[in-house]
Amino acid sequence: MVWGSWDQYDVIEKHTQSGLDLMEKYVKFVKERTEIEMNYAKQLRNLTKKYSPKRGSKEEQECRFTNHQSFFDILNEMNDYAGQRELVAENMMMNICIELTKYLQELKQERKMHLSEAKKAQQSLESTYKQLDSSKKRFEREWREAEKAAQYAEKTDQDINATKADVEKAKQQAHVRSHVAEECKNDYAAQLQKYNKEQSHSCDVTHCMGSLRIQKLACGYVLFADIEKHVVPIIGKCLDGISRAGVSVKERNDSMAVIEQHKSGFDRPSDLEFEDYSQGINRASSDTSLGTPKGPLDLLGKNKSKPFWLFSKKSKLSSSPLTPFSTPPAPSPANGPPSPKFGRDPLSYCLKEINKTVKPRISSFRTLRRTPPVTEDFAHLPPEQRRKRLQQKIDELGKELQKEMDQSEGLGKMKDVYEKNPQMGDPACLSPQINQTAQNIERLRGELNKYEVWSQLMSVSLYRSRNRSRNSVYVSSPDGAHSDEGTPDTSQAIYAEFDDDFEDEELAAPIGHCTALYNFPGSSEGTISMQEGEVLAVVEEDKGDGWTRVRRANGDEGYIPTSYASMTLNK
Repeated sequence: MVWGSWDQYDVIEKHTQSGLDLMEKYVKFVKERTEIEMNYAKQLRNLTKKYSPKRGSKEEQECRFTNHQSFFDILNEMNDYAGQRELVAENMMMNICIELTKYLQELKQERKMHLSEAKKAQQSLESTYKQLDSSKKRFEREWREAEKAAQYAEKTDQDINATKADVEKAKQQAHVRSHVAEECKNDYAAQLQKYNKEQSHSCDVTHCMGSLRIQKLACGYVLFADIEKHVVPIIGKCLDGISRAGVSVKERNDSMAVIEQHKSGFDRPSDLEFEDYSQGINRASSDTSLGTPKGPLDLLGKNKSKPFWLFSKKSKLSSSPLTPFSTPPAPSPANGPPSPKFGRDPLSYCLKEINKTVKPRISSFRTLRRTPPVTEDFAHLPPEQRRKRLQQKIDELGKELQKEMDQSEGLGKMKDVYEKNPQMGDPACLSPQINQTAQNIERLRGELNKYEVWSQLMSVSLYRSRNRSRNSVYVSSPDGAHSDEGTPDTSQAIYAEFDDDFEDEELAAPIGHCTALYNFPGSSEGTISMQEGEVLAVVEEDKGDGWTRVRRANGDEGYIPTSYASMTLNK
């Protein structure tokens, strides 16, 4: 402290109170900052919870798409980001608010004590100063009296008229005065030392109290920034995770996933032909004339015995036939008058006839959109969807069967324990549960076998359909008409087989061999029977539908379930 300010206790009291007010203000500032951080984190968590998918919901099932999964990853990163904001608020509250508040209470008590001590010290200092001043004046007075006594003794000693008794008396008086002055001098020195010591102590206490407060407040300022810096790397990782989520979106994979999920398994329908009504008016009634319009099956060039699919749902055609065009009368001879029905504008007549036919056709199509009843074997679904649902049902039944078998095994072990230790329980009480579990196992095995047979037949049907579409080429007739698969005609569309390529495929060299793990009857068309332990040559490996093409030594070929055999392919 600057000399001369230590004794300004009123100023010191105001200054220290101002410092305490500043510390309280800073604590309130940090506390409000923590409230803002906590509210921000709470709102972020509520936001992520609001948009997060519920368990078992449709949104959770769509997580297989990368754009949906990336959004859910962003929600998770934002939840972690909210956790870091909460961490900032907690650290500020613990390390700044609570610590400074505790220190502030201690500082107030210490300030109160120091101010009380300073007041007492000031009073003591003033009292000591008075004693010092008194001892100083006494020392000064006694010293002057001692000097006068010494001068008087010397003067008496030189006086020839003074007696010896007067001289001795003067010298004794000078000696006494000198001794008293020396004591006053020592007392003055002691008082001065005491005063200086008390004054120095008071100054040091006041200086120490202000320095510690300022140093503690400065540490609080530094912590305010350090706490924020501590979470910056983790927040950076959260932001990097959000960026990675955006980069990981694969639009092509999402499109392929949708196609794989909803594909029906049917072949692509053939193109619709152009029906030239301007040329068909003068032609005789045929498959391409106005008199015999094609229904949905004829237009798609498919066999009428096969199911027709429209609007991605299986539908049955209405039992009532579509209203055909009425065959127009034969035109008049050349250079003759036109037909009365045609009038002067043949095009208007054609449009009227088209309108008459289109209206009932649209009404018939509306009946095609009705959803057919759901069947146990999922026959109401498209082939590919049916195969997936059958496999899903097989997996579910397999899990239930395994659960029942585990329960049966546990009951059997418990029954053995009861039989060996009757005091633990009665074995007969477990019989109803064992019987019920056995019935459940038999029921589940029957259902599992039923769905496995349906799945095998479905896979064979899909494989045969793919082979037909792969080994056939569609050829159009000269007049552009389409023919059915089962009724080839030289004037209609035909299917030309790749005879040479197909024979080469049948006679292709084996790509490996397999050993049968179970018996397979091979009762379905296109399959081949096998016995457990039989070794067969692998002609074509599994393409993902669960079937493998094999060949016996005698040349018989067919398909077997891939899971029924152990495959060994040539490298």
